[in-house]
Amino acid sequence: MPGWVALAGSALSVLGIALGTYLTVAHYTTASVLACAETGVINCTKVTGSSYSVVLGVPVALGGLLYFVAMLPLQLPRAWRAPSPARRRARLAWSLIGVAAVLWLVYVELFRLDAICLYCTAVHVVTIALFGLTALGTALAPPERHDPAGQDREPAGAGAAVAPQ
Repeated sequence: MPGWVALAGSALSVLGIALGTYLTVAHYTTASVLACAETGVINCTKVTGSSYSVVLGVPVALGGLLYFVAMLPLQLPRAWRAPSPARRRARLAWSLIGVAAVLWLVYVELFRLDAICLYCTAVHVVTIALFGLTALGTALAPPERHDPAGQDREPAGAGAAVAPQ
């Protein structure tokens, strides 16, 4: 797997953490923190202050922040090099959960609120890019091998010695 996949995934996760932190601070302080129009279709205040911005008492912004905090260790180069099939599946599943959340939130913005938050859109783009990168990295990674006892092994070819010519 190319090394740039892990670096790009880590960078996207850090960007997501920055955006999630900003939106969480804006949620807990005041909507005026958001440098975004407050009238028309682009209306961050309407989106971040709506009833949809909290789920079971937890701000959606905080959920997004925690999503990226959990994704960062899965995107680090060391995590990509680890031969653990469980880590590979967790990384892919977590990125799919992010995309599912984005699809719901975009639906809410477009069809329930008739407003779009630019910061939220940035988070959505980062989440979808992270999924695409994770899917690509997973597809490019060597296939997993398992022994009959169910113990994880290194990917095929990872520990193979090359015979001298």
